[in-house]
Amino acid sequence: MLASSLESFEGFHEGWVQRQEKLLALLPRLLSAESEEQQKSVIEQVLCDYQQFLEEKARLANADVFLLFSAPWLSAYERALLWIGDYKASLIVRLLEGGVEGLTAEQREGVERVREETKRAEREVSEAMASVQESMASPRMVGQEQEQEAAIHCFKEALKKLSQRADELRASTMRKLVPILSPPQTVQLLAATINFQIRLRKLGLQRDQEPSPSDITSSI
Repeated sequence: MLASSLESFEGFHEGWVQRQEKLLALLPRLLSAESEEQQKSVIEQVLCDYQQFLEEKARLANADVFLLFSAPWLSAYERALLWIGDYKASLIVRLLEGGVEGLTAEQREGVERVREETKRAEREVSEAMASVQESMASPRMVGQEQEQEAAIHCFKEALKKLSQRADELRASTMRKLVPILSPPQTVQLLAATINFQIRLRKLGLQRDQEPSPSDITSSI
């Protein structure tokens, strides 16, 4: 059951990455050649695609939430940058600042409000995560086998709730930013976000394929 769930998600993730690469090629053309209505349609498509990604993650968490934190479908470099199963929600705001042009003073104020709300929510989730991790040192974890099983079950349930909170925060951050931006600006934000993920993945896979120092030493 667990192996099939992981295999299913890995297959979904591979297809999802390929769709992201196609969208990345499409989005710049939207800025110069398409109407705002067409831009809005593609924006909705991208957001729905991301929602499907979250739903697949939730299904995998129900099979084994530990897989979300080990993320074997990612490169070691990608995994090193994860925050509770994915990238931090505040990264979306940082990508907006670097990739979206023509923000008005009013838009900047709105973006700053979203940033403050997101950072505050991230702190709350991080604190909750720290509390859950501390619970692993409870006497129940070193007690009898039955107590250990009950404690591990509670730990996994807590991790699932935290993962859901983190994913909801990532999704809500984007939902809050979209109304602040014009359709062309939203396209720029989506392009910056997808480009970041694709570049990290390519870099991570490249690093994974490089020989480690121990491999080099053993071949001498």
